[in-house]
Amino acid sequence: MFDLPAFTAPEAALQALAAAMKDANPDDQVGDNANVPSGFTYLGQFVDHDITLDLTSLAEKQEDPHATTNFRTPRLDLDSIYGLGPDGSPQLYARDPNNITQPGPKFLLGKTAPTPRAAGVFPNDLTRNSEGRALIGDHRNDENLLVAQTHLAFLKFHNKVVDMLAAGPNPPAANKLFSEARKLVAWHYQWMVLHDFVERLTEKGIVARILHEGRKFYRFQKVPYMPVEFSAAAYRLGHSMVRETYSHNRVFTQPGGFAAASLSLEFFFSGLSGRILGEIAGTTPNAPNSPPNVSTLPTDWIIDWSRFYAFDPAPPPTPNFLFNHSRKIDPFLIPKLHDLPGGGGSLPFRNLQRGVNLGLPSGQDVARAMGIPVLKPTEIATGTDGAVAAAQGFDRKTPLWYYILKEAQVKTGGLRLGPVGARIVAEVFIGIVAGDNQSYLSQQNWKPTLPAKTPGTFLMSDLLRFVGDISPIDGVTTG
Repeated sequence: MFDLPAFTAPEAALQALAAAMKDANPDDQVGDNANVPSGFTYLGQFVDHDITLDLTSLAEKQEDPHATTNFRTPRLDLDSIYGLGPDGSPQLYARDPNNITQPGPKFLLGKTAPTPRAAGVFPNDLTRNSEGRALIGDHRNDENLLVAQTHLAFLKFHNKVVDMLAAGPNPPAANKLFSEARKLVAWHYQWMVLHDFVERLTEKGIVARILHEGRKFYRFQKVPYMPVEFSAAAYRLGHSMVRETYSHNRVFTQPGGFAAASLSLEFFFSGLSGRILGEIAGTTPNAPNSPPNVSTLPTDWIIDWSRFYAFDPAPPPTPNFLFNHSRKIDPFLIPKLHDLPGGGGSLPFRNLQRGVNLGLPSGQDVARAMGIPVLKPTEIATGTDGAVAAAQGFDRKTPLWYYILKEAQVKTGGLRLGPVGARIVAEVFIGIVAGDNQSYLSQQNWKPTLPAKTPGTFLMSDLLRFVGDISPIDGVTTG
C-alpha cells in the first residue's frame, strides 16, 4: 500500500518488546472490551481464512514480499466453505435427494457423540473422515473449536437458505438452487462483514463514507491484492482480542459449571491441532493429564452462541450463564500466546520479526504517508510495555503492528482501532468487496433481505438466529 523505507531492528530488541506485551491479568474485567463480543475474535479468523491461503515460504517472502502468492481468492466469497462447489468438491455435500448418485445443493453436517453431561446427539460437528479430519473447504477452520463452530454455522446458514428458497412462492429451478442460495448467502455475509464486523472494530459509518469518498490508500487496477501492511500488521489486531478462558456453554463455564474452557481445550477439541482422531481415538494414548482422545466432537462441547454474541431480544437464559467479551485492542496478549504449543514460541515476537522480514515500514512513516497525526514518543512510551519500547528506541521508530495496537490503546482506550489501523482495515475490506464484480456492491442499492432485528440490515446475531441453533444442548433454538 505504501512505498516507504523498511523498518529494521535487532532481534534482541524485538524479543524485549515482545516479552513486555504479556497481559499480566488475562481474566480481569479491566482488560475486557464491552463493545466487542468474543465471537468476533473467531469470526475474524474465519474471515481471514476466507481471503488468504498463503503457501509461499518465508524465504520467498523475504526475497520479494510483493510477489507473495495468495492461493485463496482475495474475495469475501466463502470459497473456504464452498470449495469448488458440488461438482468439484462433492465430498462436502449431501447426496441430491432427487438423484442420489449426484451431490445436492446442501452441505453435509457431522454428528456429535453423547456424554454423561449432555446425552443427546446433534448435527453440530464438522463432517469428518475415519481419522477425524474435517471434510471442509479450508482445513485451517478445524484448528480450534471456536472457528470450527463458526464454520459449521455458515454451513447451516447455507442449508437454511436452500430450504427457504425451495419452499418459497417462486422456487429456483433445481439446477439453479445451489447458485441462487450461494449468492444470497455470500451477499448477506459480505454486508455483515463490512457493517457489523469492520465497523465494530473501526467506527460506525466508515464504510458508507469510504464508499462515497473513494479509497485513498488501497488501490488496484483490476484485481484486489493482499497488502502486507494489512496481513502482517493491521489485521493481526485479533491476537490482542483472544481470551485465556471462555464460558463455552452451561457445562464448561465459570462459575458453577464443570470447568472453564481454557484456550488449550478449545484447541484440544479439534481435528487439525487437537485430539479428535476418528476411528483411531481409542487406540492412541492420551498425553498425561489431558482429556481423552475422541472420535468426534462430544455433545457437551457444542458452543452456546448466546455467550459469544449479543442477541436482541436475548434468548432465554441458560444455566451458569456468563457472557464472553473480547479482550481490548491493545499491546497486551494473553500468556498462552507467548508460549505456543509444540515449541511455537512467542506469537508477539513472531509477529514483530515477520514485519521486519517482510520489510514493513514503521508506524510513524505510515501515519505520515496517510496524513494522520503521528503518535508522540511520550504516547508510545506509556505503560510497562511502552517503557520497554522506548528503551529500544521504538518510541520514535515503531514496528507497524505494535504501533497499530498502541494507537488503539492511546486513542480509543482499546475499544476499537485508532485512525491508522482503522483506515487500513476498512479500505482493504471495502476494496476486496468492491473489486469483486459478483459481490453485493455490483448491484446498486442492494440491501439485505433475510430476516433481521432491523430490516434492511444483517448482523452476525441475525445470521445465528436465522440458523436457529443458538444453544442446542439447552433446547434454545430460534428461526
